[in-house]
Amino acid sequence: MLYGVLADFVVMVHFAFVLFVVLGGFFVLRWKRCAWLHVPVVLWGALIEFTGWICPLTPLENWLRARGGAVGYRSSFIEHYIFPVLYPTHLTRQLQITLGLLVLGINLGIYGWVLRRAAKSKA
Repeated sequence: MLYGVLADFVVMVHFAFVLFVVLGGFFVLRWKRCAWLHVPVVLWGALIEFTGWICPLTPLENWLRARGGAVGYRSSFIEHYIFPVLYPTHLTRQLQITLGLLVLGINLGIYGWVLRRAAKSKA
């Protein structure tokens, strides 16, 4: 039971990490210093997608599930709603590259907006 709870916690952290990769640039609008954390996270997320690597959180979750005796995913809120977002069944190499480009594009747009606002406030 404990391993299952820990595995679910890892999935929630993983989901939060993915959200921060994609949308964390909005935090920079409010707190400029957040960029020091967000930029490396975006680069890591894009690198994972471009190279086809597996995020270290995925094997950790699988290990915890195996230690808990889980053979497969059981139906729970986390597994039903969050897993399909993190682990889509139709994920192809082309889609991974597209997702990496999308993450970079979203965040370049946000950071461009932040830089323009900073330049206007200095003028």
